[in-house]
Amino acid sequence: MTTILIVDDEREMRKLVELHLLQAGHQVLHADNGEVAIEVVHTSKVDLILLDVMMPEMSGFEVCEKIRAFSSVPIIFLTALDAKTDLVKGLKLGGDDYVIKPFTAIELMARINAIFRRAGISTVDEHHKAGIIKHNSVGRKISVNNEKIQLTLKEYELLLIFMNHEGKAFSREQLLERIWGIDYEGGTRTVDTHIKTLRLKLGEQAGKYIETVWGIGYRFEVVE
Repeated sequence: MTTILIVDDEREMRKLVELHLLQAGHQVLHADNGEVAIEVVHTSKVDLILLDVMMPEMSGFEVCEKIRAFSSVPIIFLTALDAKTDLVKGLKLGGDDYVIKPFTAIELMARINAIFRRAGISTVDEHHKAGIIKHNSVGRKISVNNEKIQLTLKEYELLLIFMNHEGKAFSREQLLERIWGIDYEGGTRTVDTHIKTLRLKLGEQAGKYIETVWGIGYRFEVVE
């Protein structure tokens, strides 16, 4: 499974991009500034970087230049700048591609996949398994014990976050923000309701993978 680092000082942009990447089966790391990004590349396995250009203190161009001093990890610039001089500058500093904001999820994923193909990096497995649950990332299908189940979009997104972060506890507030967005006016009971229906659809055995963590929220753990 490939790991992509999102570097952007805007939290909502990171969350939006993360959702698209998780749905495609990638693992995601975050950095809200250049210094953190450089440290992450030093200490973690990163297959590709999505790097915002317009950041305070250290621009994306500066970050790219510093990373290129010790790593050849593919870099895609994300920016509102569309001047050809900026594009050329980014590529000369070692960037591999340049995506202009606003962009669509389809365009971004196409650029990512193209870079992985050129770099000879294997993209995510078509099938991701967790116990008796199987996720087909190409068809966005979920099956339990090889039987396909129908999920709503929100249920699907919840399950995908859990499967990609097995063992991690999420608060209701974190799940609400990731799936419904920071501006959602409903309460955390929405999360509880969707978790309840998701467990029912997964069935008795797989439904137990979603554990209630008292005082916190929920955690996904494969229980045989």
